[in-house]
Amino acid sequence: MQITLAIAPIFVLILTGYALRRGGIPSLEFWNLNDRLVYFVLMPAVFFTQISTAELTGAGLGRYSVVLYAGFFAGLAFGLVAAILLRRGGAVGTSVMQGAGRFNTFIALAVAEALYGPEALQIAVLGAAVLVPVVNLTVVSAFAVMLPRAGGGAVMGAAKNLVTNPLILAILAALLWNLAGLGEAPVLHDSLRIMGNAALPIMLMCVGANLKIRGMTADLWPMVWAGIGKLVVFPLSILGFAMLLGLPPMQAQVALIFGALPTGVAAYTLSRQLGGDAPLMAAMITVQTLASFATMPFWIGLGERLFL
Repeated sequence: MQITLAIAPIFVLILTGYALRRGGIPSLEFWNLNDRLVYFVLMPAVFFTQISTAELTGAGLGRYSVVLYAGFFAGLAFGLVAAILLRRGGAVGTSVMQGAGRFNTFIALAVAEALYGPEALQIAVLGAAVLVPVVNLTVVSAFAVMLPRAGGGAVMGAAKNLVTNPLILAILAALLWNLAGLGEAPVLHDSLRIMGNAALPIMLMCVGANLKIRGMTADLWPMVWAGIGKLVVFPLSILGFAMLLGLPPMQAQVALIFGALPTGVAAYTLSRQLGGDAPLMAAMITVQTLASFATMPFWIGLGERLFL
């Protein structure tokens, strides 16, 4: 119950964003611009401030990375196998693949900070830094194989977007800053920290604004199997590998938060861009986001009993 109450405000903000956008407050254009503000400014500010000043040496990032990758690739593989068994390849298959393997980084950061404070937030940011480039490259490559008729131009365009992805650029810049031993620059880091403080509430409402409940006519079974992959297989794999590798308690718990997340809204954008089943992807995002309010407390509570 305590975990549910702790993460409830996060889902209240998500639902607030949904209600405001559906109510036309203040306008559709406002939410579209806010998406860009979060993506290009606020989240890069969070990534840079956290990673550029983090203690990277001796932090056990190797095992932490292995655990996160194990969860992601287990979910992704489950989604690919499920698509084959359902005999719903092509566009539908790409949605099952993304629905089982991708995750909502924004919710991860909010939950980690809400439950365990600044230390967990920094661990979550480092986890996102480890995952974001690999996840994007892997998913785009999977699209190229699963939708060869989509055209090489679309896939190349998506690949080029990765090079200019502001989150990836912020991660690289922060790593270079950190490795150069430049430390905290008073004006720069103070300014970025203020922007970062605004990021979490705004991005959660943007997550809600992108939910699409009306008009959901997606096939049931692809949604069910993708949900099992993301909300069961992914966290179960994280749990098993964290115990097997003896991950430090807080790293293990934050990794489990990543495992318990619903699939991310970026999956819908990529589906539209590369010719996937965008309506099905939108339905998966919405259903998993709502379902995760019930499943996340279970996994996080189990992790607390095992790790903390």
